[in-house]
Amino acid sequence: MRSESSRRGRTSTRTWREGSRTARYWDAKLIGWAALSVSLGVITAALVARLVPGLAGALLSALAMWAGVAVVIVIAFRRGRPRGLLRFRSVDLLYAVVFGIALRAVQGWFGMAAGDSGAFPSYPSVDGALPRLWWFTDGVAPVVIAPVLEELLFHGVLLVAVYRIARRGLEGATLALIASTAAFVAVHAVTSGVARWDETVSLTFVGLTCGLLVLLTGRIWGAVLTHVVFNGAWVLLLFVGTLLG
Repeated sequence: MRSESSRRGRTSTRTWREGSRTARYWDAKLIGWAALSVSLGVITAALVARLVPGLAGALLSALAMWAGVAVVIVIAFRRGRPRGLLRFRSVDLLYAVVFGIALRAVQGWFGMAAGDSGAFPSYPSVDGALPRLWWFTDGVAPVVIAPVLEELLFHGVLLVAVYRIARRGLEGATLALIASTAAFVAVHAVTSGVARWDETVSLTFVGLTCGLLVLLTGRIWGAVLTHVVFNGAWVLLLFVGTLLG
């Protein structure tokens, strides 16, 4: 009886990487819901952007895309909460600073290799002033909202589900990393119009790095914060370039 109780105790504390039953409903059905909801979000966002001009169209388009992603995340966490995935450790902040800045530097090197001048980017101005709601469209949205939603979707829901379906282990981790990175790059290519090779390579590096952080630590927040720092560094460069200009 004692050994049986000990076995149950050990099983109950396993993380999602170790086969915890808390992630048992993050499965192929959830991936199907994710594909459907994100596809509807992408299509709706594209239609709104085409039908509604200007800033209003851009905002509504972004909201449609975020809604499609948010629905998946809500469904996933209603089905289960993989043990360990949402834990936060202070070292996650260190990962974010180191990898976020390194990835932004790599993106800059690839950009220059593709023909960029290497000069600071800057915000476009309208009659000498920044566009309306620039602080949201170019600040809050890419630095706060997008990283949280994207990481929970690609390196939370998708990565964990594929890892479980593939029966864990090195093979499962490899397949989950490839699948989540491919989906991450593909959705950005469709929604952001990524066309240059350096943008594709940079996004691939971001996807691989964030995916590896989740697989190696079992936690999502290192990936989320790395994405935040990566996007935030770009906003900071824009701000500096605008001031210098």
